[in-house]
Amino acid sequence: MALSLASRRRGRRLAADAGLLVVAAAFVLPLLWVLLSSVDPHPDLRVKAPDGFTWDNFNAIMNQQVTFTPLLNSLILCGGATLLTVVCAALAAYPLSRFRSRLNRPFLLTILFATSLPITAIMVPVYALFVQVNLIDTMQGTIFFFAASQLPFAIWLMKNFMDGVPKELEEAAWTDGASSMQSLIRIVLPLMGPGVAVVTVFSFVVMWGNFFVPFMLLITEDQMPASVSINDFFGNRGLVAYGQLAAFSIVYSTPVILLYVLIARRLGGGFALGGAVKG
Repeated sequence: MALSLASRRRGRRLAADAGLLVVAAAFVLPLLWVLLSSVDPHPDLRVKAPDGFTWDNFNAIMNQQVTFTPLLNSLILCGGATLLTVVCAALAAYPLSRFRSRLNRPFLLTILFATSLPITAIMVPVYALFVQVNLIDTMQGTIFFFAASQLPFAIWLMKNFMDGVPKELEEAAWTDGASSMQSLIRIVLPLMGPGVAVVTVFSFVVMWGNFFVPFMLLITEDQMPASVSINDFFGNRGLVAYGQLAAFSIVYSTPVILLYVLIARRLGGGFALGGAVKG
């Protein structure tokens, strides 16, 4: 009986390991194709060892028109929209976290509903509105819409992290003459560094990979971000520059990887509350 039970447990463990390997392969194989195809003189859709080794794919994309200008546009759009999102989310989450009102719950439920609205469902009225207010084909208009589309979920996240900061710390600051804005900037936000980091990374990554919004709101080719310009590697009649596409994908992914590396300590750390509150 004990042997049969051990065999069943071993079988379940092997089945779970096999399932995890399948899931891991689904993520690893596309990344492996990108790495191998970027240095392959004759790449195709197969994951295979390169026929040789070449930097020609990287040399072909490393120019102003193909890579540098789109990446700069992406950094301006996503960086500006992320900064605007984090600032507005902190200002909106603070009263929701610190002040009790009968409107808090309906407002939070409305925010939660707004996060479920698909971008494609609201793009037609947004496009018409941007035409009316002369924001179509402008970087600032796209930044505003990026920030507005990410703000509901950012407020929800920021409010939950802000609830973890003891209010007693702010009350002590208020006693010393600090205003609510000063306590938010000097006490709450520094203590919830991991929360701010999570909101920043989440907002930036979602915006960085967004193709549809800039494709709809921007018209001038010189303003297109990398998420849209990557479509240029797909030619007519099914022709695709696989090697250049793979090389561009690696370069395109670099800013997001660097962002993770820069704030990895913040993401892994806890709230800096040790010794701040005494019982």
